[in-house]
Order: sequence, then structure tokens, then C-alpha cells
Amino acid sequence: MSSIQLQSRLPRTYKIIDIKQATENVRIYTFDGSLGAKPGQFVMAWVPGVDEVPLSVAYDDGANIQLAFFAVGDCTEALARMGEGDLVGLRGPFGTYYEWEPGQHIALVAGGYGAAPMFFVASESVHHGTTIEVIVGARSKEHLLFLEELESLPHVALHVATNDGSMGFEGFNVTVLENMLKLTQDSKTEDPAIDQVFACGPEVMLKATHSVCAKYNVPCQLSMERYMKCGYGLCGNCVMDPLGIRMCTEGPVVKGEVLAKLDEFGKYHRDSIGKKNEF
Repeated sequence: MSSIQLQSRLPRTYKIIDIKQATENVRIYTFDGSLGAKPGQFVMAWVPGVDEVPLSVAYDDGANIQLAFFAVGDCTEALARMGEGDLVGLRGPFGTYYEWEPGQHIALVAGGYGAAPMFFVASESVHHGTTIEVIVGARSKEHLLFLEELESLPHVALHVATNDGSMGFEGFNVTVLENMLKLTQDSKTEDPAIDQVFACGPEVMLKATHSVCAKYNVPCQLSMERYMKCGYGLCGNCVMDPLGIRMCTEGPVVKGEVLAKLDEFGKYHRDSIGKKNEF
């Protein structure tokens, strides 16, 4: 049985106090309470009579918690129809979180709404003297998230990549990362080396990030997404082959050396009944 306290395993209702329509399909809700989440952790959001889904935490300052979500599927679409003052059941926080050392130089790679937990990392880690390079990527500029929030943070350099070139670098955010790692490891540059790479986004992006980090021998921590039901290690629905580790307890934030041992990483995932689905 998980060591997570019973109070965290059961939902409590929280009031929506602010709604931001970040993109056409992504909304950011602020709730009137804190769950004490750390960057990289997730909560389970429950809409009574509909369903319950895991959502990454965009921010938790001890007074309020922010959740960013993409309105796709019954539960998130029902959530998107709610307004300020409505109540949502939340439980958690669950899972592992990103870890850093004071004063480190860290690169954050964000794809799509993976920018939400990356903003949380940046906003917390800068208090520990870190220097942050944030690489936010999306298909086009209208899908980019948290740019203003990231630019407002001290010691944070923002890099943007879009597939169509509508803003920033034309191409993938992982290409920007590789160029950065190559530059910082060049003995002729005075730029300090990147100590760690954190990433959150589509698994194809995570797989490419892992490969680049291995190429340049830079430690990485990546956030893995798997179908979750309970959130605290009971149902076993989110285990990954062949180690059998549960992404709700041993994840979602997983270190690069562990990911290298997971056969399904970047290849397939399992649906609600355990059937394999290739990426």
C-alpha cells in the first residue's frame, strides 16, 4: 500500500476563482486552495458524474493551485464548461518531482501544455540561485504557452521554437537544445555548461530529448504520461515495461538512466484496458 496519506487519496472540493483561456483549447484554472504540490507532480481532477483525470500542476504557492489542461475527452471538456465559482474535486498531489541543486544551470524543454510544469520548475528553482534556459516549442505561435510568465522571472532566458517558423526558431525545440548543449560544451565558449535538462511534452519529443542528453552526457529528468486511474500505485494501470514501475509513484518524473531501461519508452503506451498503442 502506498504511504500517501488517506486525506490525499480522497477528493476534496475546491472553488475555481480564476479562468484564463490560454489558447483555443488550453485553459488555466486557479483554485482557492493549495495541495502543497511540487514541480512535476500531478493531481487527480474529478467532475462528478463524468470522470476523473490526472492533470499536471502549473503552480502551487501554498495559497492557491493552478492547473492547465487541454480540453479533449469527456472529463476535460466538462471541466472546460465550468466557470468561476464552480467546484471541482481534487486529490493529491501524487508522484515524483523535479530535483535540482542550488546554483545549477538548467535547461527546460517544454512541448505544448508541457510548458505548465516547466513554468512551475522555473518559478521555484530561481529562488535557489539557479540559471534557467527555457525552450518552449509548439506547432505554431498560437499554441505557445506561459511565455509572458516565464519572461517575467529573474535569471530565466526564454527560447521559442515553432514548427512553422511563425515565432522564434523554425523547427523543433529539441534542435534548439542540441545546439545549446553543443555550444556550452565547446571549450572556446565562456558560457557555463548545462548541469541538467528537464522536459515535459509529447513522448516523441521526450525520446529525442533523452537521446540528445545521452549524446552530450548531460543528466536529464523527463515527465512521462501514462493512463492513470488511482494515482497512488494501487491499480497498476500505469506500469511501464519491462521494469513494471508505476508512473503515478515512481514517476511521472523519471531520470534518464531509468528511462534507458524502459523498452516501451518512445515506442508504445497502454490504454485503459492495457492494450498496446504505438506512437
